[in-house]
Order: sequence, then structure tokens, then C-alpha cells
Amino acid sequence: MTAPLLEALEVRKSYGDRVVLDDVTLDVHPHDVVCLIGSSGSGKSTLLRCLNLLEDVDDGVIRFEGREISDPHVDPREVRQRMGMVFQAYNLFPHLSVLDNCTLAPRRVHGLARGAAEDRARELLATFGLADHVDKHPDRLSGGQQQRVALVRALCTQPTLLLLDEITAALDPELVGEVLGIVRDLAERGTTMVLATHEMGFAREVATTVCFLSDGRILEQGPPQQIFTDPREERTRQFLTRVLPG
Repeated sequence: MTAPLLEALEVRKSYGDRVVLDDVTLDVHPHDVVCLIGSSGSGKSTLLRCLNLLEDVDDGVIRFEGREISDPHVDPREVRQRMGMVFQAYNLFPHLSVLDNCTLAPRRVHGLARGAAEDRARELLATFGLADHVDKHPDRLSGGQQQRVALVRALCTQPTLLLLDEITAALDPELVGEVLGIVRDLAERGTTMVLATHEMGFAREVATTVCFLSDGRILEQGPPQQIFTDPREERTRQFLTRVLPG
């Protein structure tokens, strides 16, 4: 087996007296799609933010591409050049057009020429059905379109790893499918992803590994077939009984 692209080893994170990540260990290999499931407050979003160095860890080690990135001396901006993240709330720049939102980081952070950055962005926007919206501002788009733009913006930096934090949670139900369709397409293209999601059917279909988090711990992890049909932990069974139809 190839070496992990990302490793988290016994990662701990607390806010005051509240432990939000408790000895979390996780390996992500190239082309993996790792789905984090669990109740709200179980630690999914905090784990993603720690992996992307948006939060400092209290203990443990995170390695990315063979390098320890949890070291306080590591520049988070350098790490994020290779690791894209998409949030629940889109976080698009409202004063910039779709095209400018997607080309800002490649030009300013990666030093890509404007023409090359725009060519890359236009190609991705067209791939995901947004070719007619390149000159619009975010407030002219639906929620689903804005989230698709956020995904394209992350992909424009050509990240090695993509982190997705509940990206359908703020969408109307009829828009969820169009965003999940893009993520499904990315998975089929071999994009390495770690995503927190409440969409159990999607996790079952797309994930290579499903991790069930409870009280800040990865209580159980395995292939989706095992997690969804024969979970080993009683807490996992209780959670799935509540969230799965039937």
C-alpha cells in the first residue's frame, strides 16, 4: 500500500475544559474519499479545521505529504497551497465576480499568470455547469450555484487534498443533489477528499472509508458496507437507526 497522504496521530483539541477531539488517529491515502459522520458536536468540523491548520492542536501529530505540519514553526499558508477547503457557508467574496473569486488564489498565492488562471477557472466552471455565470457576482446565484463556485475555487489551486465541511447543510433540499453530483464526479476522477456530511446515502455510495465520530473520538471506521450494514459499536448502531430511513 502507498504511504498515507495525510496522517493524524492521537490528535487532541480542547476549548477550555471541553475536549472536542480526543486521541483521533486517521490515515488518508491518495484517491481516498473519507466521510466523517456523527451527530452535531461530535468533532467532525473541528477535525477538518485542525487538518487545515485553522485550529492549533493541543497534542498529537499531523503529517501531510510526509511532513509534520502540526509543528508550530510550519507556515499554515504554505500548507494550504496544497490543501483546499470548502465551507458550509460558501465564503465567496461578494464584491468579486465568479471568475475573479476563482482566480484570486492561483494568481496571488501561486503566482499563476492571469490568462492561465482564467483559462483554468473557465474550464472548471464549464465542467460543472457554470460557464454562463463567470461574470456574475455571488448574490446573483442560487445557493447551489454558489456552493459549486466554492468547489471550483478550491479546485483552481489544484490541491492534493480537498476538505469539505458539511457543504450541503445550508442548502435547500432541492439544491443538495446538484452539489453532491459534483463531489461524486470528483471522487470518480480520483480526487482525495475528507468530508464531514449528514448525507448518509451519499457517504454509503461514494466513500472508501467511513468514520463515525462520537464525543470527539473516532469510535468506529471502516468501508461503508461494513459501517452501514454491520456496525460493531452500539453507539454507531444507535446513530444509524436514528438517521437512516426504515
